[in-house]
Amino acid sequence: MVSAAEQMAANTSWAALGKATDLRNRILFTIGLLIVYRLGTFIPVPGIDTNALREFMESAGAGIGGMVSMFTGGALGRMGIFALGIMPYISASIIVQLLTSMVPALEQLKKEGEQGRKKINQYTRYGTVLLATAQSYGLAVSLESGELATDPGLYFRLACMITLIGGTMFLMWLGEQITNRGIGNGISLIIFVGIIAEVPSAIAQFFASGRSGALSPAVILAVMLMIVGIIMFVVFMERALRKIHIQYPRRQVGMKVYDGGSSHLPIKVNPAGVIPAIFASSLLLLPTTIATFSTGAATGPVMSWLLANFGPGQPLYLLFFVSMIAFFAYFYTFNVAFKPEDVADNLKNQNGFVPGIRPGAKTAEYLEYVVNRVLVLGSAYLAAVCLLPEILRGQLSIPVYFGGTSVLIVVSVTMDTIQQVQSHLLAHQYEGLIEKSQLRGRNKKRTRRGPARR
Repeated sequence: MVSAAEQMAANTSWAALGKATDLRNRILFTIGLLIVYRLGTFIPVPGIDTNALREFMESAGAGIGGMVSMFTGGALGRMGIFALGIMPYISASIIVQLLTSMVPALEQLKKEGEQGRKKINQYTRYGTVLLATAQSYGLAVSLESGELATDPGLYFRLACMITLIGGTMFLMWLGEQITNRGIGNGISLIIFVGIIAEVPSAIAQFFASGRSGALSPAVILAVMLMIVGIIMFVVFMERALRKIHIQYPRRQVGMKVYDGGSSHLPIKVNPAGVIPAIFASSLLLLPTTIATFSTGAATGPVMSWLLANFGPGQPLYLLFFVSMIAFFAYFYTFNVAFKPEDVADNLKNQNGFVPGIRPGAKTAEYLEYVVNRVLVLGSAYLAAVCLLPEILRGQLSIPVYFGGTSVLIVVSVTMDTIQQVQSHLLAHQYEGLIEKSQLRGRNKKRTRRGPARR
């Protein structure tokens, strides 16, 4: 039997988008801020020799790894003011979230409601400034070593650092504005737009390789089928759930006796989402970038080793990538996304229990056991989606935008944004959907007939 909520969702009409004024304004606001972000990627950092940078990118673009440009929307290749992208903020937010789960003072602060959340966000901004400062200094020094600065020296370093830090903080503000006043998650949408904006040139490069004979038609067809298969696989896995049966006993409230009911606790196969892939990629991002920009001068043994072993497609790169994905999948899930102890306490407070499992500590142990087993599949899915295209790209010289990480981010962000748009449409169409679902609405009044008079 179809529930009323499912009937209402089925009757949601996309044609009502034009009538939903608030939703339309949110979408236009989001698009406007994303256009501002794209324009900023073309504004260069002061003091950069653009001709030398263009020649350098043409010769070393493969070495720098398209992963860098993927997260910055091509700003790093043009050395724009958003060259650091949003990655310092993502890294800082994940670090603060992990510390919140491990440090009792921060965990208590998280439980204080809105004031605690504002304080944690403030710490995240401080962490973003620190990470952006360190990364911008390393990038400025690397640009000088690569002879890409017109006037190297202290002034160039300060100008480069201030510009890059300001660009990152501006992107952080844009993301927060999109989240609060627009539609979807702002930070995820910024990364999403950065990937999508570079896809046309990657596709043109891919087919140009086919026309030149570097790739055979069979390989091109196989790659296209592989991308479609990966997208279908990601959608399936992101919607996959492990349902745990929950039973509620009969209870008496006052003079009323409520019958016991049953429900289920949904556990996603991948509770951490794209966080493990993004964070693992960010850890591999900076060393390779600095090492690549430093190749123009005398490169030290450490930088030479990083460039030789941690480039895309290298065995150590792939091993570290997979290890970090698995580590963050478990660590982020048990410390942020799904805490078995908290879930068990909530079930106990609601008088719910898992059949055959005692409430409290035993339920927490059972939930931890189930999540551990589910995460084996979830982390393997993330590793496979991110690793397999990397291997094929290294062997077949496929553009990086066809990689698993980019597909995973694009599909996940698209699904989340569409879900939020549908939620706004559902709220806008609520009254009409009540009538279509044959539910009792405020305009549907029952008329009572009085007794017939004789």
